[in-house]
Amino acid sequence: MTTASSGADTTPDPFVDYYEKQSMTPETMARFRQVFAMVRGFRQRRGLPVERLAMLDIGCNAGTQAFIWAAAGHAVHGLDINEPLLEIACRRGQEQGFSIDFRAGTATALPWPAASIDVCLMPELLEHIADWQACLREAARVLRPGGTLYLSTTNRLCPRQLEFNLPAYGWYPAPLKRHFERLAVTSRPDLVNFATYPAVNWFTPYQLRRHLGALGFCAWDHFDCIETAQRHAMARFAIAAIRALPPLRWLAHLMTPYSMVVAERR
Repeated sequence: MTTASSGADTTPDPFVDYYEKQSMTPETMARFRQVFAMVRGFRQRRGLPVERLAMLDIGCNAGTQAFIWAAAGHAVHGLDINEPLLEIACRRGQEQGFSIDFRAGTATALPWPAASIDVCLMPELLEHIADWQACLREAARVLRPGGTLYLSTTNRLCPRQLEFNLPAYGWYPAPLKRHFERLAVTSRPDLVNFATYPAVNWFTPYQLRRHLGALGFCAWDHFDCIETAQRHAMARFAIAAIRALPPLRWLAHLMTPYSMVVAERR
């Protein structure tokens, strides 16, 4: 495990304190277990290996997702730009007996070789990175052919959103968004739960699928990836209708406060 050493400044960081607590709540654990199950199920349906994978969690925060994959026997790597959070991840990983390759760095220049990773996870990351295209290019570079990319991010189609503590923020015009972005990093950090890098990018699932296609991926959105076998008949019917009818899919995205895409490297 590698992280840069912490400095002498011991001033409490509201962002680190917030995510140190949030990273281990039952809700967070349940959400990341769902990601694990979705990615594993996706690979099984595609006929891809699901055991002893090289998994990279880009923007790993305090390591919660990494621990779930390590507990399942995978070779886990994690990267984050926030060194105090990485130190928490390292400590927690050691306490649980995991050997996880945690590194400090940026998602636009990943410190892993080309075609070395089976699964890349980018949960709630892309919206915070100004050069998001470089981030996706790097994920494509490190993934092996047949590798899986999972990403979740903002959805500008939906008036509900999870980034700013403001109503219908996803629909605000760009100049008004820029105004609140400036407030978030100056006088009103509470608007974004004290995030160091507030969301600056707003996507649609359609946009993400097109961009990933140009990078050599086959991509599927949230409604393509829902497992229907254990759902009741009405839910299966609704999901089938959304998949089959483009206007219904658009309406379903309109009511979903995030974009989620799973993609396979060709």
